[in-house]
Amino acid sequence: MSADVEQRIKSEITNNKVVVFMKGTPEAPQCGFSAATCEILKAYKKPFKGIDILADPEVRATLPSISSWPTFPQVFIGGKLVGGCDIVHELRDSGELEKLLNEAFQ
Repeated sequence: MSADVEQRIKSEITNNKVVVFMKGTPEAPQCGFSAATCEILKAYKKPFKGIDILADPEVRATLPSISSWPTFPQVFIGGKLVGGCDIVHELRDSGELEKLLNEAFQ
């Protein structure tokens, strides 16, 4: 695992209130789970950064060892891993996602 890649990942997580490591981009997702996750986040009208792991194989290979989460997309809010598509759906349905987003943007 490259220290440079690990540092880049940690920097993105730290410097963005909401970041989604995903297949494709928010404008052009390359998998259904990434698309669904972005649609949920867009509904809250808060900015988020999408990072295309298909365009950066080093990030794709390194992130799971940093986050201890094996699949993509991976959503980080306020510097903390929230989870993947299924977790984001559950958080939205419970009302918890809105709270997390509001806290991150305070």
